[in-house]
Amino acid sequence: MSKTGTLTRKKPFGLLGNLSDTNLLTSITVIVFVIMYLFAIFGLGEGFSKPQTLFNIMNANAALIILSCGLTLVMISGGIDISVGGVTALVSMCCAVHLDYHDGNVFTAMLIALGIGLAFGLVQGYLIAYLEIQPFIVTLAGMFFARGLTTIVHTQPFNVEHAGFKALKDTRIPVPGLGSYNRHGAYIGAHVEIGVIVALLIVALMFFALKWTKQGRNFYAVGGNRQSALMLGVNVRRTTFTAHLLCGLLAGIGGFVYFMHVGSGSPSHASGEEMNAIASSIIGGTMLTGGVGNVIGTLFGVLSLSLIKSIVSSIGLDQAWWKDITVAAMLCLFLIIQSIIVAYRKRVNLSSAAKKSG
Repeated sequence: MSKTGTLTRKKPFGLLGNLSDTNLLTSITVIVFVIMYLFAIFGLGEGFSKPQTLFNIMNANAALIILSCGLTLVMISGGIDISVGGVTALVSMCCAVHLDYHDGNVFTAMLIALGIGLAFGLVQGYLIAYLEIQPFIVTLAGMFFARGLTTIVHTQPFNVEHAGFKALKDTRIPVPGLGSYNRHGAYIGAHVEIGVIVALLIVALMFFALKWTKQGRNFYAVGGNRQSALMLGVNVRRTTFTAHLLCGLLAGIGGFVYFMHVGSGSPSHASGEEMNAIASSIIGGTMLTGGVGNVIGTLFGVLSLSLIKSIVSSIGLDQAWWKDITVAAMLCLFLIIQSIIVAYRKRVNLSSAAKKSG
C-alpha cells in the first residue's frame, strides 16, 4: 500500500515489467543463454568451463553475428532479407579468385567485398522502398542471383594460397588472463580471430546508432507503424532504403569475415546462413512484425544458437537432423515466448488505461 493509502499495482514480470518490449525480450535471451551455458559447464564436463570454448564459438560465428545484425536492422524496420547467404558466398568466391587467379592484394579484396554488398543493398533497397515490391520476393531473387553468379565466377571449391591473405587469416588476438592448462599441464593462451573484433565493433556501433540517433529511432518507428511514422514526418521510403542498404553493406563485410575464417572459395559456402541469421535475430528478441529488436539480443541469439548445437553434439546426438530439430524447437519456443509476453503486456496496458479513464 502506498503512502496515500491506495494499493500499488505490481508490474507484470516483476522487475522486468519496467522494461520495454525490446529490452524485455533481450533480457530473456541473455538469461536463457546464461542458463544453458551453466548447464553445459556443470552437466557436460569441464570443457565448457574453459574461456576458449566460448571464444571458439565466437570465432566460428563472427560472420553470422554481422549478417544477423543486418537482418535485425531490416526486421526492425518491418522487412526481411534472405539474400545475405548468397552474397556471402559470392564475396568469398570473388575474393578468392581475385587473390589467387589475378594476383590481387588483401586491400582490393576488401573493396570488392564492400562493393558487392553495397551493390546488392542499393538495388534491393531501391526495388523495395521506391518500387514497393515485396521484400521477400526481391531478396529471394537476390539470393538466386548471387548463387548463380558465384558458380559463374568459379565452379569448383579451392583453398586460397595467397601469402598475404593467409597471414591475415592466421592472425590471432590474444586475450590476457583467460588461458587454460591442457591435460599435459601446458598453458594455452586464449585468443580470438580478427573477425570477432570486427563483429563486436559492428554490434557496438549499431547498438549506439539504434539507441541514440534519429535514424535509429526512425527504423523503429517505420517498423512499428508506417502510417504513424509518416504522420510524424519520417521519410518512410528513405528509411526502408537505408535499412536494406546497410544490410547489404553488412553482408559484404560479413562475407569477407566468413572468407577470412574458411580461407577458401566455394559455390556451396554459407548455405542456409540466411536462415541462421533470421533465427538468431528472432531468438535475440527481434520480432517479425517490426518495431522491436536489439543487436545485443541478436549477439546472444547467435551464441545461443551455436551453444545449443554444441550441447546436442556433446550429449552424443551428432546426426545433423538432431541439431536441426533442436534449433527448430528453440526457435518455436522463442516465438511463443514473444507472442505471450507482447499479448499479456498489451492486455495489462489496456486494462490500466481503462481503469484510469473510468
